[in-house]
Amino acid sequence: MRRIASKRRLFIQLYVVVVLLIVGGLLLNNLTVNLIRTGLGLDFSWLGRPAGFALGEAALPYSPTNSYARALVAGWLNSLKVISIGLLLATLLGVTAGAARSSKNRLLRSFSGGYVALIRQVPLLLQLLFWYFVAFLSLPDTPVGGLIHFSNQGIRLLGLNLSVEFCAVLISLVVFTGASIAEIVRGGINAVSQGQWEAFRSLGLSEGLGLRRIVLPQALPTILPALTSQYLNLAKNSTLAIAVGYADLYAVSDTTITQTGRAIEGFLLLLLSFLLLNLLISSGMAFLNGIVLAKLRRSR
Repeated sequence: MRRIASKRRLFIQLYVVVVLLIVGGLLLNNLTVNLIRTGLGLDFSWLGRPAGFALGEAALPYSPTNSYARALVAGWLNSLKVISIGLLLATLLGVTAGAARSSKNRLLRSFSGGYVALIRQVPLLLQLLFWYFVAFLSLPDTPVGGLIHFSNQGIRLLGLNLSVEFCAVLISLVVFTGASIAEIVRGGINAVSQGQWEAFRSLGLSEGLGLRRIVLPQALPTILPALTSQYLNLAKNSTLAIAVGYADLYAVSDTTITQTGRAIEGFLLLLLSFLLLNLLISSGMAFLNGIVLAKLRRSR
C-alpha cells in the first residue's frame, strides 16, 4: 500500500509539472504572437543606448551619457544597499522588541507592545511619507559631536553621506518590518516550554543571559520560517521608494520603460531581478534553518 501511495504521489507531481509547463508554453507563445502582430518583437538593443537621465545617487560612477544597462545596474545596487542594511537593522530591532515583550519589566513590555500595535496599524507608504516629509526634510543643520551631521540635505555619519531619500526608505522599512519580526520572536519565545525558563533560573542565570543562551536558540526553528516571509516582504516593499524619489531598481525601470516604450522587456528584467533576489534570501534562510536544526539535533 505504501508503494502504491508513493507512486500515486509521484504521478500527481509529474502531472502538475506537465500542466504548468504547458500553461507556461501557451502564455509564452501568445506573447510572442502578439509581439509579432504589433511589429514590436522582443528587443534588448536599447540597453546599450544612452539613458539620458540622472540619478539622485548611485553606488557606482554614473552619468546621463551612460547606457540604460548601467542605469539599471546602478538602481539594482541601490536596491541591494537599502534591502541588505534594512534586513540587518530590522532583525536587530525586531529581536530586541520581541524579547522586551517577554520581559518581566512592565515598562519594557508596555513600550514594545505600544510600538508593535502602533506601527502595524499604519500603512507603510504613510510611514515612508512621514519620515521623508515630516522628519528628514524638516531637519535643522545640526552637527553632533563632529561624527554626525544632520540636515535636510542628508546625514553625514562617520564620513558617509546618506541622502534623505535613502534614510527615509531605510528607517520606514526597518521600523515597519521590525514590528512584525517582534511578534514572530515573541511567538517563538512563548513556544518554548516554561520548564526551560525555570531551569536557567534555578541555575542562577539572569533573565537576559538565559534568554540569549537557552530560550532563543530553542525558539529559532519556530522563528526562522516566518522570519523568511518578513525578509521577502521587506525586499518587495522596498519598491515603495519611488514615492520619495529614491533611485532604486523599480524607479529606474519605471523611467526606462517610459522613455524607451519597451514595457515588456523592462518588466521582464524587473521580474527576473526581484526573482533572483528573493531566491537568494529564501536559499540563505533555508541554509540557516538547516544549520540550526542540525545543531539542535546534536545537542539532544
